[in-house]
Order: sequence, then C-alpha cells, then structure tokens
Amino acid sequence: MSANGSYKKRTLQQNKIQLFAFVISGVICVFFSSYFALSIPAKTVTSYTIIIQDKINPNSASVFSLIRLPGIGITRAMSIVSYRMHYLEQHKGKTAFKSAKDLENVKGIGNKTAENIEEWLTFQ
Repeated sequence: MSANGSYKKRTLQQNKIQLFAFVISGVICVFFSSYFALSIPAKTVTSYTIIIQDKINPNSASVFSLIRLPGIGITRAMSIVSYRMHYLEQHKGKTAFKSAKDLENVKGIGNKTAENIEEWLTFQ
C-alpha cells in the first residue's frame, strides 16, 4: 500500500471516529436536556413573565436589546436595526421611529406586534 493510500485510510478512520463521538455527544445532550426538562414539576412551567427594567428605544437599541421584547426574535430585531440604518441613510438627522405604529413599516412587524410591545418602548 502506498503512503498516500495509508494516509487516506487513516483520515477516513479519523473522520469515522469524530463522527461517532459527535453523534454520541449529541445523544447525551438530548438525553440530559430531556431528563432535566421532565424532572421539573409541571406547575412551575405553566407561565412566565418577561421583565424589562428599562424601556427600549428602537432608534438606538442593539439587536440584543430588541430581542428582549415579547414577540421580537432575532430575525425581527435584525430587521428593525436594518430598517433604522437604511432610514437614517435616506433621512439625515431624523429618527426612524416616533411611535410604535412606525414599527409597522418594518417587514415582519404588524399592528398586533406593535401594540404588544408598545408599553416597553420609549422614543427619543
């Protein structure tokens, strides 16, 4: 067998071992996360409350701040920031959002979402 052939064989074996280790670690993670999720009594998981101490200004907030808002995930938060940046390029010196209603101009945010997050927003 050539040196190149033994290298390919060794690399294939290493890839199989790495794949096996990856699959086993994934199975272990799923097992333990399922175990811990099922070990929590059902009464403690019935509801949750989002606590936002400071109001969020969508005219200056980062993506990470915006995702704290209910119903705003990473995609919507990124859309808000992207819309804001594009708006500021077109309208120098103005603010993109003057009210929660203005957030409806962002793709993926409708009337209901804007109403739901209005109490956690400030516009400056």
